[in-house]
Amino acid sequence: MYSGEDQDKFRELLNAEYSWPARYTYKFVVPTAAVESVRDLFADLEVEFSEKASSGGKYTSVTINASMENADQIISIYEQAASIEGIISL
Repeated sequence: MYSGEDQDKFRELLNAEYSWPARYTYKFVVPTAAVESVRDLFADLEVEFSEKASSGGKYTSVTINASMENADQIISIYEQAASIEGIISL
């Protein structure tokens, strides 16, 4: 996702914006076949999912509201998500 320096800046921004634990919103666009892989990233977390298929059905936008413990947990999810083929993080 981010290089070391960019990751540190992102962590600083998250820590400045949120008081932990906090609700965080993830937004992804994925090939429809990969939606379950996105869901698996949040298997052990308290989350709310929202999905919307594209008009052609090839892609699905996924919004996840998750209760996160700290900035590192958020970054970890993004790093894991990067391994899903075709994913776009918004």
